[in-house]
Amino acid sequence: MTIERLDPPRRAGERETLRGYLDFHRATLAKKTEGLTDGQLRQRAVPSSTLSLLGLVRHMAEVERTWFRRVVNGEDIPLVWSDEGDFQAAFDDAEATGAAAFAAWQDEVAHARRIERAAESLDVTAYQPRWGEDVSLRLIMLHLIHEYARHNGHADLLREGVDGTVGP
Repeated sequence: MTIERLDPPRRAGERETLRGYLDFHRATLAKKTEGLTDGQLRQRAVPSSTLSLLGLVRHMAEVERTWFRRVVNGEDIPLVWSDEGDFQAAFDDAEATGAAAFAAWQDEVAHARRIERAAESLDVTAYQPRWGEDVSLRLIMLHLIHEYARHNGHADLLREGVDGTVGP
């Protein structure tokens, strides 16, 4: 399957622009992992690190779930891979499969899109317990764009290390 990655809009309203950039970064992560085996997805950046492409996909499923379902929607649900709220658990499963990681990530992205579209405006706020304050949907979307951009940089280096593939 070929991943389609659309450029964000160059002239659009704020919400459409934020959606466009978030979807661009989601598609970038998918492209960086496209066509790899479970073993390749599990390959670590360096032996002392747990950072892998598979771990990044699992981590981003947790991030999507936390910000959209737990914070914005107020759902009382655990993380996907940790009942204790440990985001690092996403990186630590030697038996993890790409199929399970991508299914969970895609499911969380679908929930996030539904929740974001149902929100009345970007000014909708929700309580973020870790920060101890209310945050706007605007901030959440910007935070996810930042989180994806940061981890997509990691994914660039990881993918190059796996099979030499570089580029967008």
